[in-house]
Amino acid sequence: MEPVPFDDAETYEPDAGWQRAALAGSDRFSFEWFEKPPGHSSPMHDHENEQVCLCLEGELTVRTEDESVTLEQYDSVWLEAWESHAVENTGDERAVGLDVFAPGRSFEFWTDREGDDDSEQTDGL
Repeated sequence: MEPVPFDDAETYEPDAGWQRAALAGSDRFSFEWFEKPPGHSSPMHDHENEQVCLCLEGELTVRTEDESVTLEQYDSVWLEAWESHAVENTGDERAVGLDVFAPGRSFEFWTDREGDDDSEQTDGL
């Protein structure tokens, strides 16, 4: 067993007010808690991981190239590996969510891309 107390979790703040925390997980799956301020959106991006995005508080709109869905508290959406998407807080209050990735990943997905001129910077979905 490997507990991860929330206050001790590895954290990452890609943009002001957009915070992420790595919760318990493994190389087969990972959990990331996140908070987004009103109006904040991740860039359109994709990754090798399947992803489930669960809205815990507020409102999150998940966009793909073909459609969008707005999640309210406890709603979720599944994204296939390599499916381009963006996640935006479309509400007036902060939004809190939980991302589940399979296989698991670390924050390096975003931090390693920040200096790459050919890719978008930041996010977590």
